[in-house]
Amino acid sequence: MIKVKAKFALGEVVRHRVHPFRGVIFDVDPTFSNTEEWWLSIPEENRPRKDQPFYHLLAENETSYYVAYVSEQNLVHDDSGEPVDHPDVAEMFGDFSDEGRYDLGGHLH
Repeated sequence: MIKVKAKFALGEVVRHRVHPFRGVIFDVDPTFSNTEEWWLSIPEENRPRKDQPFYHLLAENETSYYVAYVSEQNLVHDDSGEPVDHPDVAEMFGDFSDEGRYDLGGHLH
């Protein structure tokens, strides 16, 4: 079995490479772990490889908050230095640091 190293860490703020949303990572799957139906719903020309880390994000865009499931190839570091306003962030994470990430301190169940 090939070991896959995740590029991004829990608590890190990232943004989608193509779509206009950003979020904070709260879980990582070493490879694709969603339904085949979900994967097939992505247009073939945009469909990511399954053999890479996939990240669960507390995500936000200009109009809403939601949970997103995104492949590593479609994420980039968010350099805005701004916290994520998703309402569930406070339940899962501690303070937002100067390095642009959330402290994992004691808030995870």
